[in-house]
Amino acid sequence: MAIQKIVDSMRTTTGLDAAKLTGTVASARMGSGTASSSTVLYGDGTYKAEPVTAQSSDPTISSPATPTLGDVIVNTTSGEMFVCTTVSVGANVWTNIGEGTGNVTPYTAYNIEYLVVGGGGGAGDPNLVQKYASGGGGAGGYRESTQNAATSSVITITVGDGGAMAADGAASSISGSGLTTISSAGGGAGGSGANTSASIGSDGGSGGGSGGVNSSYTAVAGSGNTPSTSPSQGNNGGTGTDHDATAAGAGGGATAVGANFSGAAGGAGGAGTANDISGSSVSYAGGGGGGAGYAPTSATGGAAGTGGGGAGSGTGNGSNGYANLGGGGGGGRGSYVGGAGGKGVVILKMPTARYSGTTSGTPTVTTSGTDTILTFTGTGSYTT
Repeated sequence: MAIQKIVDSMRTTTGLDAAKLTGTVASARMGSGTASSSTVLYGDGTYKAEPVTAQSSDPTISSPATPTLGDVIVNTTSGEMFVCTTVSVGANVWTNIGEGTGNVTPYTAYNIEYLVVGGGGGAGDPNLVQKYASGGGGAGGYRESTQNAATSSVITITVGDGGAMAADGAASSISGSGLTTISSAGGGAGGSGANTSASIGSDGGSGGGSGGVNSSYTAVAGSGNTPSTSPSQGNNGGTGTDHDATAAGAGGGATAVGANFSGAAGGAGGAGTANDISGSSVSYAGGGGGGAGYAPTSATGGAAGTGGGGAGSGTGNGSNGYANLGGGGGGGRGSYVGGAGGKGVVILKMPTARYSGTTSGTPTVTTSGTDTILTFTGTGSYTT
């Protein structure tokens, strides 16, 4: 419209004299579209839907599926407010602009640290020939490292049981879509006291020690790192006597081989390995000590391997390996029994900021610094 200059002659004592104004005044431009309580007039002269959406939950990277940059969502449950700052199909970013904290961002992969220890092997049976000692059980296999966690991957956890007397331990493992399966073998059983193949220690994560035999038979210990992994998951067992003292060898451990007999004394269990994944340093996967021979009667059983191994005995039953450390059972002598292997364990550690809280089974959940730790002593799962 034409703009008319207002001069003093048009004014009255109370305002403008309308009779002295000429021309027309166009209708005000209120924009295109429909004005309502749910629309807003934008700078381009159009009405558009109000960009603030109220809902009972936070937005996600994929819901709403096709937001507009600058859209605002208010969570009526928490009172938090988010604005869409990046639009990308399935990877939208919502920035928290309220008093709360935490943005909604696309998933990015992160590393999960793991420790997987198999069940320890049981010691051999000393009662096959009553004056012969039984070999210590080998420790469960020991494996530790990190893996990259894939989006929404379910990590399945299996924890191996320790072996009963003269039985191998069971394997522990982690597996899942996008993960490399990690399996730690059960420890090999210790050999029984006998001049037969029963005296041979079994192969396993760590090998079982051989039972005591006399000079007519050759003592043979079990091999560790079976099946082979790199780095090695365990060590060989120790050998028993091949003369009339009939003392037994020890089970291998994660760090060291099981010791051979010494005179009539049983060999000491192979040492395990210390790890602080749980927030404090703990040793795992120690071998069981070998049982003592019958001559002299004062001979001692082999010491337990650090890391949950059971001690060998010269005057009674061998000690059991410690549960959830994967230790091998300690060997016995004569009419006594060899110790059982200890159950294994699986531990996962991840940044607390990335911990999903979604688990099955009954893991123990703890924190250390900025990390969350899941300790599984039985079958379960964790969803990243």
